Amino acid sequence: MVDRLLQKAATYGVREVVIGMAHRGRLNVLVNIFGKKPSDLFAEFEGKKKLSDNPDIAGDVKYHMGYSSDIRVPGGDMHIALAFNPSHLEIVSPVVHGSVRARQDRRHDPERQQVLPITVHGDAAVIGQGVVMETLNLSRLRGFTTGGAVRIVINNQVGFTISDPRDNRSSRYCTDVAKIANAPVMHVNGDDLEAVAFAADLALEYRQKFGKDVFIDLICFRRHGHNEADDPTMTQPIMYRAIKAHPGTRALYAQQLEKEGVLAAGEAQALENSYRDQLDQGSPVVAELVDLPDARAGEWDIYKDVAWNQPTETGISAERIHELADELTQLPEGFQPHRGVAKVLEARRAMGRGEQPIDWGMGEMLAYASLLTEGFNVRLVGQDSGRGTFVHRHAVLHDQSAQDPMNEEFLSLAHLAPEQGRVEVIDSTLSEEGVMAFEYGYSTTDPRTLVLWEAQFGDFANGAQAVIDQFLSAGESKWQRLSGLVLLLPHGYEGAGPEHSSARLERYLQLCAQRNMQVAVPSSAAQMFHLLRRQMLRPYRKPLIVMTPKSLLRNKLAMSPLADFTHGGFREVIGDPDVERARRVVISSGKLHWELTEARDADKEGYAGTALVRLEQIYPFPAEALSAELARHPGAQVVWAQEEPENQGAWLMIRGDLEAVLQSGQSLMHVSRPRAASTAAGYAHVHAQEQARVIAGALGERVSGKDVAAQIELAEEAKAQG
Repeated sequence: MVDRLLQKAATYGVREVVIGMAHRGRLNVLVNIFGKKPSDLFAEFEGKKKLSDNPDIAGDVKYHMGYSSDIRVPGGDMHIALAFNPSHLEIVSPVVHGSVRARQDRRHDPERQQVLPITVHGDAAVIGQGVVMETLNLSRLRGFTTGGAVRIVINNQVGFTISDPRDNRSSRYCTDVAKIANAPVMHVNGDDLEAVAFAADLALEYRQKFGKDVFIDLICFRRHGHNEADDPTMTQPIMYRAIKAHPGTRALYAQQLEKEGVLAAGEAQALENSYRDQLDQGSPVVAELVDLPDARAGEWDIYKDVAWNQPTETGISAERIHELADELTQLPEGFQPHRGVAKVLEARRAMGRGEQPIDWGMGEMLAYASLLTEGFNVRLVGQDSGRGTFVHRHAVLHDQSAQDPMNEEFLSLAHLAPEQGRVEVIDSTLSEEGVMAFEYGYSTTDPRTLVLWEAQFGDFANGAQAVIDQFLSAGESKWQRLSGLVLLLPHGYEGAGPEHSSARLERYLQLCAQRNMQVAVPSSAAQMFHLLRRQMLRPYRKPLIVMTPKSLLRNKLAMSPLADFTHGGFREVIGDPDVERARRVVISSGKLHWELTEARDADKEGYAGTALVRLEQIYPFPAEALSAELARHPGAQVVWAQEEPENQGAWLMIRGDLEAVLQSGQSLMHVSRPRAASTAAGYAHVHAQEQARVIAGALGERVSGKDVAAQIELAEEAKAQG
């Protein structure tokens, strides 16, 4: 069926095909469709195949590996790719669609005819895994459509060990999930190979004509159980009695062809022997393989083996900021923004002129605008990303006087310059797993696009944990696949309860190793600006996890003067310029830093000698920068302060890193909420009490200026004596 689709696809103008499938039948597809050398496959089985000399590359099992090749078929040459996938049912499907969407965008293919997605599903998984429904729902949405996919269901009636539909699904067919996308379904007998070919032809023609998904329910069987070592007769004795007596699809078709006179007696056996000889020789069995010139070959090479701390200048001139601010706040003639939005635009014009500090939303928009005018693309996706969940971004504006819904929206980022990059700001469906996987697929295909997925609240990413665990954190180690996907996760304790406080920082830090990801907690508008620009300007493509703020979006302390945008870059550590030789150094991140600042500055005499240091990047840990900052305060008590409970947040993951950068005479302690099962209190007054205790504990006991001087003198003596 897959071979038939590829043989016909080029006649419809298809130039690329991306296939996603799980384990069963995958090795067959690798050898017989993609032309992988059997010798390479057998070497993998024998454990002789080495993926890389890089010790950080762990590799993966045979059934997860991707592949790509070029084939010459009727209608033209075609590039085909098989996506890498983990052992997580159906999760590769949205990844494939994201990759296809990126390929279509790069080909400037608005009709989405030149790149075809083919996804292969299992009968039990297609109905059982929710990500299938999520991906189907994306199929006709303007920010995600790929012009339809051909979806093949290998209906071998095994699932894992279930064969009884009473335990498998509540509908008659496993493909009834297709109804949510109004996708047609063809049920075809796998023993009737000519009907299989006909179904493939019809599915392809339907997809190309209507740009919609189509399903083929391939009714077949698996001679082995769930895997080659399984004995399925334990749980499916009746079905496997019938399968044991079945001669096999190939034998049945050979008999048919001999009966019709297409093959002479013994010719089928000769074909089988010839094929087996090719396997024994280890050479490719696909005759259509060709080498196509690829303008994109090697485009990822510049992002390999790059140091994370490579200096990167991300500032832009004040004049450029002024110009971008003007472009960002210009509206089409007759466009009537909401009165609240009009005030925001007026303020942003003033910010661009340097007349008032730049707030978080404007800092973020300036980052996108500057990248777009420098030739990069931007794709921002989330459940309320157009305006921002906390009404801070206002990237997509809505005409309050519009009569035609087709002309009601305006995206100023798309109207900055004639030769600017491509931009999409998409309010996604209420899906985490499917949409994040889609964006991961997009990011692995196009390194020139800043791809961002934004959670409505940071812990909503929990619903996409499989994507984070299997792809973001481990994709490079398993498959040598780079991704620059950015996750924007609103985080901060403000009394909103356990589901709206923590983005689960600790989960990301637990996954960090071998420089696989970046985790940052920017504390100001300028820091966010430089962080986003660094993600593209630096030749370094690793996932970036950003703990973004909520209340801090409008906090004046987090606003930045225009001068902070015009030079330098993202600062992993920001010291306290107002305190020299402190007795106490409090290290914190994000919103808590500004609360500590307010509390300390409200009692400057009592907390004299207390320095507040911001750790803006938590992984990779900026040991050199933090060590240099601590060296300014010999003998000081160093405190790590966090809002999260002790068993959450960063403390348990970075304690060793903090201890390693302590200077002579310094000691380390931590302040946090007590260990807790829930992320945060549900009652506002309990939250306020807990937050007050964290702040008080971080700042410590009040001291007088005289006491501070004495403590510093004692510290200096101790240092001199070693």
